Amino acid sequence: MQDHSEEDVRRLVLGVARSANDNSWRERLSSSDARAAMAISQTHGLPDVLARVMAARGVQPDEALSFLEPSLKTLMPDPSGLVDMDAAVARVADAVQAGKKIAIFGDYDVDGATSSAIFAKYLQWLGLNPVIHIPDRIIEGYGPNGPAIEALREGGAELLVTLDCGSTSFEAFETAQKLNLDVVVIDHHQVGETLPDVRALVNPNRQDDLSGQGHLAAVGVTFLFLVGLNRELRQRGAFQNGGQPDLMALLDLVALGTVCDVVPLQGLNRAYVTRGLEVMHQRRNYGLTALADAARVSGKPAPYHLGFLVGPRINAGGRIGDAALGARLLTTEDPHEARTIAERLDQLNSERQAMEAHMLEQAGAEAALAIETRDPAVLLTGSDDWHPGIVGLIASRLKEAHRRPSFAIAFDETGKGTGSGRSIPGVDLGRAVRKAVEGGLLEKGGGHAMAAGLTVRRERTEELEAFFNQELKEDVATATATRDLKIDAALTATGATLDLLELLEKAGPYGAGHSEPVFAFPAHRVSFADVVGKGHVRATLAAGDGTSLKGICFKADDKPHGRMLLEGRGRNLHVAGSLSIDTWQGTPKVQLRILDVADPQKTRL
Repeated sequence: MQDHSEEDVRRLVLGVARSANDNSWRERLSSSDARAAMAISQTHGLPDVLARVMAARGVQPDEALSFLEPSLKTLMPDPSGLVDMDAAVARVADAVQAGKKIAIFGDYDVDGATSSAIFAKYLQWLGLNPVIHIPDRIIEGYGPNGPAIEALREGGAELLVTLDCGSTSFEAFETAQKLNLDVVVIDHHQVGETLPDVRALVNPNRQDDLSGQGHLAAVGVTFLFLVGLNRELRQRGAFQNGGQPDLMALLDLVALGTVCDVVPLQGLNRAYVTRGLEVMHQRRNYGLTALADAARVSGKPAPYHLGFLVGPRINAGGRIGDAALGARLLTTEDPHEARTIAERLDQLNSERQAMEAHMLEQAGAEAALAIETRDPAVLLTGSDDWHPGIVGLIASRLKEAHRRPSFAIAFDETGKGTGSGRSIPGVDLGRAVRKAVEGGLLEKGGGHAMAAGLTVRRERTEELEAFFNQELKEDVATATATRDLKIDAALTATGATLDLLELLEKAGPYGAGHSEPVFAFPAHRVSFADVVGKGHVRATLAAGDGTSLKGICFKADDKPHGRMLLEGRGRNLHVAGSLSIDTWQGTPKVQLRILDVADPQKTRL
């Protein structure tokens, strides 16, 4: 289920051909979607607005009821459908029953931390004491490495399980073989035909895997692995005297990793997040609860809280602090330790924000010059002074600002650059990076369509830019040919009620690949507008009957739509945005997150 990209040109909403942000406002619903929406509404007695939202996201009439109540039981595939899963399960089950020491090697991002945490917690429930190693981003880099494997072996590890990494760790696993250390890989990153020689490599994106689960984050694959492992141990009689682990209690962490890795919230992923948010609301995980409190998350948790408040704090440890803090936080059973680690991650996040602001100022100037002089399809920016742990954030900001794939690269004193890239829909950045590695332009590189990492010598960057331009120019041109803001329906402030939001929640949770509904509010008077916080624009919109709706436009005081609001006090403007519940001061109220604004008198090209 996903947003349709129709060939037909959809109707303009409110006649807006050019908004403040240069968008055309177009109906999200195609003509075929509209027929499906009518069928959903009539067949199941559902409100029209809910039916429109569902149909626009690919839901068919016969799927409507099951879509509104996504069930893990229904959507969970047989873990054995993944290549090498049975071999991985059998090897780990042998180690568990023999009481062997298992070492976990995870990635340093949220997906890696949550994957490591759910596996470690499962083993702890069985009475084992696994060791978790999260590599230092700066010193060790991404993925397993020889020295770390040697240290784990010396520490008594008899089995190594890598999570969210390992699919391309050929040299590191040669070290493991020499040390007679079996390796099981659980991963989800794109890989080529050649795989490292390990006991088992579970990755739904390996080319011989036909399971159809390639959309899962690593934590989702790891949970599938635990389902298979639990089944195997049960069949071996391991739980005859009780004590079977509660896998459902781990879904809060599965939801966190799934949202933060920005995989599509469709199918099994959507079920993971729906159930995981319910578990999170129960505040059963000490570390997650402490971090949510430190991030000042209030009310019922939503994907927004995970992606923008909780996740960045875990990532801050991997970016500029101790990469192992996240996994430690999520596995601790000590409330005091949980609070201590959460406070440290919150502090690191503040430091990260300050560093990011400084780096972004430099990167923005470099990107603007490149666009003015060369207009490359892919932006490459870099500096000797940048922190390697923050380059991914800078790449993301550049991509958003300039609507083209972007890289930010931190160079060391030897001229070696560690870079991170972010792409736009329709442009496969990971494929281009892998091709650059094969062509000798990069020392290392990999990733997937929307995000990639690389290692490059400073003297090769001009050549690399030219290569990306050749490889991706047509894809970028196609992807950026139109600027459409898809609108689900038109509303008034009067219709933006808590009851409506409760209705829309049934079609959620919303996130990557399952976009949040966007509504257009026609000719609402801007009765108030002002700048608050760090460049946010707060506004109050009034409908014709006098009903008001409060809105917020994040980091927009210097953006066209923010300026139009500030300059439009007392005037009627078309406003587009997404609705949410504001629970500040304890009383729930509907709030509009403003995405775009248009002048009713200047909407045509």
